[in-house]
Amino acid sequence: MPNLKLTQPQEVEVLYLLPAIRRELAIAMKKTGMEQKKIAELLCVTEPAVSQYFSSKRAQKIKFTKEILGKIQVSAEKIKNKTNLLRETQVLLNEIMNSGLTCKVHRDLAELPDECGACFKDFKNKFI
Repeated sequence: MPNLKLTQPQEVEVLYLLPAIRRELAIAMKKTGMEQKKIAELLCVTEPAVSQYFSSKRAQKIKFTKEILGKIQVSAEKIKNKTNLLRETQVLLNEIMNSGLTCKVHRDLAELPDECGACFKDFKNKFI
């Protein structure tokens, strides 16, 4: 992963976590028998992007725990339109933040001080 010096947790979400979430959602949707075109439509990405998720050519840097993968599977079953996609993506991002993965990826990417506290989870635990 590149060292982005001082990157924000939200940039980690946009550049790394969201693509990985989309990849896992696409894989989960395919397992239900959904067609690639429909998956692309529901995830608001192109069909070639979905194809690259399936062939491991896109969004491979983040590996989720079995627990998070289970939550992604549940979310995939709920996504029927753009509103569901937005809601479920936010649920997943919150779960990932609470699991500590956002902070781990953030620390791997950026030169952060030991007492960073940038992520709400860290901030809440250290200062409230």
